[in-house]
Amino acid sequence: MTLSESIILEIFKDVKLSPKEVELVESKFRKLELDKGDVLLDEGSRVDYQYFVYSGCLRTYFLDKTGKEHTLQFAIKDWWISDYTAFFTSSHAIMNIECIQDATIYKVSRGDMESAFTEVHQLETFFRKKMEGAFASFQKRILESLSLPAKDRYRSFITTYPNIEQSVKNYHIASYLGITTESLSRIRKEIALS
Repeated sequence: MTLSESIILEIFKDVKLSPKEVELVESKFRKLELDKGDVLLDEGSRVDYQYFVYSGCLRTYFLDKTGKEHTLQFAIKDWWISDYTAFFTSSHAIMNIECIQDATIYKVSRGDMESAFTEVHQLETFFRKKMEGAFASFQKRILESLSLPAKDRYRSFITTYPNIEQSVKNYHIASYLGITTESLSRIRKEIALS
C-alpha cells in the first residue's frame, strides 16, 4: 500500500499527519475481514482492541438473564466499536459484537493507541473529540429511550442510521429500540400511511 492509499489517511481524515506519522500509526493497526455472522467479541472475553469499521455493519448487544438481546449500537462505515466498559477498565466483556454484514475493519490495541498518542499528539485530541461525541450520542439515546414514544425513537434511529434497514434484521432494530418486532411493523405501517 502506498502512502497515498494508506487507510490511516481515511481513518484520521480530520488530522494533518506527516508521511512519517502516517507510517508510524499504520504500524499499530491490523486489518480484519469478517463474514456476516462472525462473532468479533463474546461476553466474558478479554477486550484488548477497539475497531474502526471501513465497510460493512456490526452490532454490539447484551444478553440479559432471560436470554433476551438488547442491541446497544450498530457500527457502520467510519464508526468505531468495542466493549468500551471492558476496554477502558481492562476487564472482561459484558457485551457481544457480531458482524451482521460482511465487513472490513481495522483493530488497534489500547497500548498501541497510548503509544501513538505519545508520538503523535494530535491523535489524542482526535480521540477525545470522538469520545465526547460518542458520550453525547449515548446520553441522547438513553434520554430518548426513557422519554420518547416508540415511533419517535424509530424516526431517530433512521436518522442516525440512514439506509441501514436493508442490511439489518427487524429483530435487531426492534431490540435496539426496546420494542417487539410486531410493534416495529406497526410503526412502519403508521409512518408509511402518514
